[in-house]
Amino acid sequence: MPDETPDETPDETPDETPDETPASPASADEAAGGSLARKIGIASLIVMASVFLSRVLGQVRQSYIAYVGGTGSDVDAYTIAFQIPDMLNHVVAGGFLSVTFIPIFARHLVDGNEEEGWRVLSIVLTVCLSVLTVLTVLTMWAAPTLVGWVAPGISDDPQTLAKATHMTRIILPAQIFFFAGGIFMAVQYAKGRFLLPALAPLVYNLGIIGGGIVLSSSLGIEGFAWGVVMGAFVGQLALQWIGARDAGMRLRPSFRISHPDFRTFLWLTIPLVLGLSMTFSMEFFFKFFGSMLGKGTVASLNYALRVNLMLVAIFGQAAGVASFPFLARLYARGDTSEMLETLNQTIRRYLCLAIPASVLMIVAAHETVVVLFKRGAFDHEAVVTTTDMLRVFLAGAFAMAAVNLVVRGFYATRSTWLPALFGSLAVAISVPLYWLFTRWLGGLGVALGVTVSGFLQAGILYVVWNRRMGNRGTPTYLALLRALAMTIPLGAALWGLRHLLLRALDNSRPLGALIICLILGTAFLALTIPLARLFRVTEISTLATRLSNKLGNKLLRRTAG
Repeated sequence: MPDETPDETPDETPDETPDETPASPASADEAAGGSLARKIGIASLIVMASVFLSRVLGQVRQSYIAYVGGTGSDVDAYTIAFQIPDMLNHVVAGGFLSVTFIPIFARHLVDGNEEEGWRVLSIVLTVCLSVLTVLTVLTMWAAPTLVGWVAPGISDDPQTLAKATHMTRIILPAQIFFFAGGIFMAVQYAKGRFLLPALAPLVYNLGIIGGGIVLSSSLGIEGFAWGVVMGAFVGQLALQWIGARDAGMRLRPSFRISHPDFRTFLWLTIPLVLGLSMTFSMEFFFKFFGSMLGKGTVASLNYALRVNLMLVAIFGQAAGVASFPFLARLYARGDTSEMLETLNQTIRRYLCLAIPASVLMIVAAHETVVVLFKRGAFDHEAVVTTTDMLRVFLAGAFAMAAVNLVVRGFYATRSTWLPALFGSLAVAISVPLYWLFTRWLGGLGVALGVTVSGFLQAGILYVVWNRRMGNRGTPTYLALLRALAMTIPLGAALWGLRHLLLRALDNSRPLGALIICLILGTAFLALTIPLARLFRVTEISTLATRLSNKLGNKLLRRTAG
């Protein structure tokens, strides 16, 4: 689920540098290097905590689904049921509302004209919700045909097709809640409020889990579909409306589509609708090609992908969401150099953490799958298949995280056409690769297609970003190369340790697998810091030093007290 014209005047095109306005004292303080870094750091911690907890709950959700349905056709149907709702969300740019609306709203905040920001919000919400409601009804009517198109492999299985269609119709109305909630979250982000938006995915996952617990005994996997609707209503709509209201939101229904800022919103949104983003293309292609590979393939791919996306979310999504409002405000004030440096530091810091973390996960992939999923209907064969796919996904985790960070730079400068164009180009290049890899390797080929596509999109978008902004990418490339070099001895040491542990522990059982994961995690922490210093990965060693100093200061204060 969600991850985002007529007569534009020149100063409202997204690539146009806005008029510089004198910074207020408050905004000047925010732009100060240390203050800005602290604000982004605090926001990142809030969002990362939310993402981590959400992914934990997401894994609890996936584990319970695996317990109830394993890798059976019902789970295939449930996974496929998200495809049409996701496509509808993409058509109305529901997953991109923060990146399309925040720059517009932030400009009004900088100009001291907040009332105009609320007026624009009212127009966007009224018009787009009306269109979305009509599209939802039409899509529910056409669901049988649409599901057959997006998952052609189940067209010859009437029972799975019928279940996927039924659950698609259940999930579709949740997109209305996601869209309205996305607007309300964008308001809170623009106001520097992150707490209630951070709770949205937690409540959403709790809703799905609750639906499964309460309804799966009578409805089977369908109970989780009803949980999607409940979680979306409470977490994405009701809770975010409260947060936006407390942030001062003022709504007055309006269909004034001639408003220049609404045209700007459309101009920013259209390329995101027409373009193929990493998340959208990944979700579409793994279900499209996976549906052709037999029962259980889509389910196994989905389990593996969700584990991989934990890393992507923590090191890419969280940092991107937290830094974006600050980047947008810096650009709105005309402080491009500060914005570039902030984004460069964010990319280096989080990707240099993501690379060694992905190596740890690759080594412990089998044990991770056993701990998370092996119970109930999820048997040994499902463990082996999911583990192999997970390792392929993890090889590209840091590239997928990079895409989340780089596109935030484009969006902060109100440029959505360039990332849409070049992101779609990368996806187009990867389509024949998906087909070839799937033909040669089956389900592993689908996973490899996702990974290669992630690398293509990250590389192309970062090169285009550097050329467009005159940004120096060399320090980032060098930092990533040092982090990759560091992982060679790190991975070898962890892999050797794992083989030693397998002589004494049974990794086919959750308890033995958990002990192995804990020992590998401890060894990872012990090895990473000295290796980071040896390979001069300053992003890791500096962070370790700061954490050590903070812990030392706290201990001293407690001792003195």
